Amino acid sequence: MQRISIVIPARNEAAGIGRAIKEVLRHLDGLDVEPEIIVVDDGSTDGTYEAVRAAGERLPGVCCVSLSRNFGKESAMLAGLTAATGQAVATMDADLQHPPALLPEMIRRWREGAQVVHAVKERRPGESLATRLRAAAFNLLLEKLGGVSAEGCSDFKLLDAEVARVLAQRLPERHRFYRGLATWVGFRQETVGFSVGKRDSGASKFTLRMLVNLAATAIISFSTIPLRIVAVLGLLTLLLGVGVGAEALWSWFRGEAVSGFATLILTLLIIGSFIMISLGVIGEYVGRIYEEIKARPPYLVGAVFGLEPETAARLQAPAPLQQRGKADR
Repeated sequence: MQRISIVIPARNEAAGIGRAIKEVLRHLDGLDVEPEIIVVDDGSTDGTYEAVRAAGERLPGVCCVSLSRNFGKESAMLAGLTAATGQAVATMDADLQHPPALLPEMIRRWREGAQVVHAVKERRPGESLATRLRAAAFNLLLEKLGGVSAEGCSDFKLLDAEVARVLAQRLPERHRFYRGLATWVGFRQETVGFSVGKRDSGASKFTLRMLVNLAATAIISFSTIPLRIVAVLGLLTLLLGVGVGAEALWSWFRGEAVSGFATLILTLLIIGSFIMISLGVIGEYVGRIYEEIKARPPYLVGAVFGLEPETAARLQAPAPLQQRGKADR
């Protein structure tokens, strides 16, 4: 019997996490698999950990990793991948917008040889126009600047254990973009479409600020194009300076009065804007480098239940940091 791990990051999902676990187990029933449900409590304040623990006392294979505070979804996903012991690992949200009914098809694709199965959003019923436009802008920006196609992509994926180990142990960056990394690693990949389900309870925790931060992480992680844009801005500034200088010299040779006040002010404003934009872009890259070289762990574990002792010990010292430490020595 094959063990299938299901990693579910959760923050303040106490009201619906029990039903989500039951739905996942219901759709795995009859597939000749041994389920391992790993809920990663990302610093919840509403009793999510206790709700998962209560479910684990009634249902088989339910585990929970409680982080010491809110580290973000990407870090919670990494903790879940590190804890997973299945021959395949699925990642999905806790609000049932990622339909568990799709898991049998994803497992079938994996059994037929796929090593990464991406669940791609084909329909988004119930989403507002503002949400659709925001998602479209994010996808366009990420594709043009980050070189990563994010159209319809989601964190709902099924990974072979080998791919899960690569993502959890061999990619040491602290700021991660899971959707992009799961594509970047290669291996045999397939996609299946799904319609975004209705949220089971509560409201979405994903704010516009979080979307902007995610976009920045994705672009900086996968592309240096913004830095090239800085070089282009510098070139445009040079051309502008040459043009203004040539115009001033021409006026001088013709003996015309050179007022140039408006031109000078406009030139200074343009150059100042380019400089500030360039400093901002460079600052983002320098800031990410600073965060990485500090080598702080991407998460800290506060409590666990249902995990084997060796798995719990592995969570306390994430593999990427162990490897980085050896390289430094």
